[in-house]
Amino acid sequence: MNPITTILQHYPAMILDGAMATELERRGCDLDDALWSARILLENPDLIRRIHFDYYVAGADCAISASYQATFQGFAQRGMGAEAVASLMRRSVRLAIEARDAFWAEESHRIGRPRPIVAASIGPYGAYLHDGSEYRGNYGRSEAELMDFHRSRMAVLADAGADILAVETIPCLAEAVAIARLLREFPHITAWVSFSAKDGAHISNGETFAECASLLDSHPQIAAVGINCTPPQFVPDLVSAARAVTDMPILVYPNSGEVYCAENKRWIGTSECADYGAKARQWYAAGAHIIGGCCRTGPDHIREIARWVRAM
Repeated sequence: MNPITTILQHYPAMILDGAMATELERRGCDLDDALWSARILLENPDLIRRIHFDYYVAGADCAISASYQATFQGFAQRGMGAEAVASLMRRSVRLAIEARDAFWAEESHRIGRPRPIVAASIGPYGAYLHDGSEYRGNYGRSEAELMDFHRSRMAVLADAGADILAVETIPCLAEAVAIARLLREFPHITAWVSFSAKDGAHISNGETFAECASLLDSHPQIAAVGINCTPPQFVPDLVSAARAVTDMPILVYPNSGEVYCAENKRWIGTSECADYGAKARQWYAAGAHIIGGCCRTGPDHIREIARWVRAM
């Protein structure tokens, strides 16, 4: 049984953590780098561990590793060999596990909640390009090329000790299909697949989210399907569309509603994070039972979700 099913059999909802990269920036890190948060795996791993711990304290039932931007290809451009890169990827998972174990060691933390799990983050091909392509999906790459890109990283992270893989911010159906095919090469691990979306019906590349959810519905290794790094305003309609075509658990962890501008590398627009807990209730009512936050959200937003989930 996959860990998501295990938690949802005993609790009404599963709470994810919030952002890692923008939380690192809030705490003083400079992420103006193609490696983004993966750079901090090299420079300040203790801070990553601390942020994971803070999310568990806030109420998260799952921490997502800081491996979103960690790729063999990206680190190779810094002159790092394959084994050194694999070691960093394993470190990203170990930091989340260490934070979880330290949190769970305190008996007071175990009341009324499941033992938290760790998800190993696998970002899209567009994250490696570092040009905002994870919000467009126009890669110009074949399914076989996308499988080749993801294979070596998935092999490491599938054996790094995580409970599940978090395949995140996928902008196009072609990449999701490539991931689904690739998972069969690692039959001992399950994954969730989460898409970026551009409105209340379509993922970033233009396919409908309902089509994506329907296609992934029967894959035995995909434990949940969802939406992340998408403005909160689009989430209710997206969840309803997926709920109509699949009985799989649906997860949502939207961003703040601000938009990342790749040209000047900053977030623009207005945050929609006010009353985040109330918004999360709406997503739950629409059918999403795995809920957290993405870019520009933090422990306080996860605490808002946990406040009402624990009372259910």
